[in-house]
Amino acid sequence: MSTKRQAKLNTVYLGLLLFVVAQILILLVAPRIDPFLDENDIDIPTQPSAPIAWWPGEVTLPSGEVIDVPANSALGPILIYIFAAVAVLGLTLYKIPLTALKVLLRLLFALLFSWGAFIATVFYVPLPLAVAIAVAFGAFWFLIPLVWLHNLVLILAVSSLGAVFGRFITPWTAMAIILALAVYDFLAVRFRFMLWMADKLSQVNALPALIIPKNYSEWNLNLKKHGEKMIDVNTTERGYSILGGGDIAFPCLLTASVYFAQGFKPAAIIAVLGLAGLASVYAIQAIFLKGKPMPALPPIAAFTLVGLLII
Repeated sequence: MSTKRQAKLNTVYLGLLLFVVAQILILLVAPRIDPFLDENDIDIPTQPSAPIAWWPGEVTLPSGEVIDVPANSALGPILIYIFAAVAVLGLTLYKIPLTALKVLLRLLFALLFSWGAFIATVFYVPLPLAVAIAVAFGAFWFLIPLVWLHNLVLILAVSSLGAVFGRFITPWTAMAIILALAVYDFLAVRFRFMLWMADKLSQVNALPALIIPKNYSEWNLNLKKHGEKMIDVNTTERGYSILGGGDIAFPCLLTASVYFAQGFKPAAIIAVLGLAGLASVYAIQAIFLKGKPMPALPPIAAFTLVGLLII
């Protein structure tokens, strides 16, 4: 097997491994949330009883029971927020010079990564230590954003987001979000909006994606110095494989939601089928697209939908 072929296979294996790590973190963090809330006497909303609540307010179930659905559990506001955030980010990157955005975006990412590290650790270590770890991770990434550190803090962030917000929404609401975003993902890649936005974000060293180098020695590269060279949308001969943060985050959200609704075993089934969906992405990309970019969420959505129907 040639070195070039081996390198390409390594990025596939590593991409799948990072997906597995994120799913494992979900299954480690989610079970600790309710005990933590009970121990600290914290009362927050839980999953609504309706399979999909389209809008906040009172909902009458088929049984005749009337329940109140908060905005953070309703599908409509969640989708509006997600697509509005994408639109605002795209418009901001288009209208404002990148030099003016660089520090601001990096600060926002550092805060997000700190929060992710805090959520991932606070259930297992004392609060002061969790805060110290979170601050250290965020500050280290902001000052010296090495590739391995970027991947680590991004996985912590997306798995923490999934674990926390998966408690508020039903599995079918999470599935509807993934299906809607799968359509967007397909269109965004088809019309190159996703590639354009990734290129812009890489130039300000704030790329919300896992960066998987084909050369192991490059895992220790500094994104401040090499970030602009990591994505070249005009060639398939890139030195890095890119896996979008959303391709990890939303399957994590579904896994967490299934855990809170049905328990560990069904959640593990969804995690495995999400992994199978990502594996199919790599297979399609290698066999039919010859390494060209392709949307990952549609195949992941298809596999996890089958899993949700089964469980």
